Amino acid sequence: MNTPRAELRRLPNILSLSRLLLAVLFVPAGRWARIALICFAALTDFLDGWLARRTNTATRWGALVDPIADRIFVLVAIVTYVLNGELSVVETLLILSRDVATALGFFVARAVPRLRAVEFKARFPGKVVTVLQLVTLLALVAGVRPLTPFIAMVALASALAVADYAFAVWRASAR
Repeated sequence: MNTPRAELRRLPNILSLSRLLLAVLFVPAGRWARIALICFAALTDFLDGWLARRTNTATRWGALVDPIADRIFVLVAIVTYVLNGELSVVETLLILSRDVATALGFFVARAVPRLRAVEFKARFPGKVVTVLQLVTLLALVAGVRPLTPFIAMVALASALAVADYAFAVWRASAR
């Protein structure tokens, strides 16, 4: 029997959880270290899912831990730049719009009885948003200006991802 603790000890889940440590290390890090941390976060995000599928060790806990670790890493990095005055609140909201919308959607789905059985899992448009968020962070750390094209891509991809998630939930609840 796989207990939650045993599931979390699987390599893909350890890779996901490593992004929490990377988030903590991001705050005091210098420019080049931050670039390395973003690249390492992206690598662990790719590897955890790839390994879980390849070794058939995907778990329910892993499916929960992976996106949470992604969101925490991105949130910590973004807040670091907001507090340093390098990102505005509007830019931050645009970058995090998909995260806010899906979190609200998750809680609404859990509150609405007919939606409780709907399984929430990563979808391709959401993965695209995560990649674009990390690319935007890399551009920010590297000093690329203006960030407007990067933020616009994240915002557009976020709108598409939210629509995709909403449609998937609607379709699943109609069954």
